[in-house]
Amino acid sequence: MQIDEYGPWTVTPAPRRETDLQALQASLFAEFADFVGEYDGYAFYGRFDNMFAVANEIDPGTYERFQRRVRNRFPVTVSVGVGQASTPAGALGVASDRLQAAGSAQDGDRREILAVGDAGEDPSPTGPVTVAHFDVVDVTGSFTDRRNAADVTLAIRRATLELATYLREEYDCLTHFVGGDNVIAICPDVETRAFEDAVDRVRGETGIELQVGVGRGPTAHAAGDDAKHALERCRATGVRVRGADQLRAND
Repeated sequence: MQIDEYGPWTVTPAPRRETDLQALQASLFAEFADFVGEYDGYAFYGRFDNMFAVANEIDPGTYERFQRRVRNRFPVTVSVGVGQASTPAGALGVASDRLQAAGSAQDGDRREILAVGDAGEDPSPTGPVTVAHFDVVDVTGSFTDRRNAADVTLAIRRATLELATYLREEYDCLTHFVGGDNVIAICPDVETRAFEDAVDRVRGETGIELQVGVGRGPTAHAAGDDAKHALERCRATGVRVRGADQLRAND
């Protein structure tokens, strides 16, 4: 999802207050997350003027409803690109290509584009989603209660960037910081060893110890719920990587 002609709007008729822009972006993301969540999807704020979602159960035409909601509630409009591929990064690449082909983000003539492919094209059935939910081991004892809040933020960002870069380059995952010390990665169906390697990589490059629960399901919500339960088992047992399949095998 991309805000239409957002750059020019922020300085017309005069530069707008930064706090007003931040409030608008936050409210728009909340609207987007709520909408996607109605269909068991996950939304991520990206750079705020550009936001992403994994939404296996949303018919592409349904995004027109979201565009109307934005038009009626906000002083901006949005365009949406939708893509499918065998990996999350590949799908986002298709969605981005379609939206870019419809016009530039700074193009005053581009309004409420819904770029979903050729007319009459029948989308392929969606496959399952893999969600990996990471957090920092004992973040409160190691960071929050011991270090300056700004330094903690920088440390978490460094770990997130290292993790996101590694998973993107090695496995075509899309990885997002989602608040606190939590990071969520949308991944193809990769082996558990991939997440063990990712945890080792972040530890080696930043000195920060991560743990991760991994889930898989037909929607982001289903997979993410399994991932959350697996992460709780990590916290309880000290294991650094746990999959939902391991939980079920032990039940």
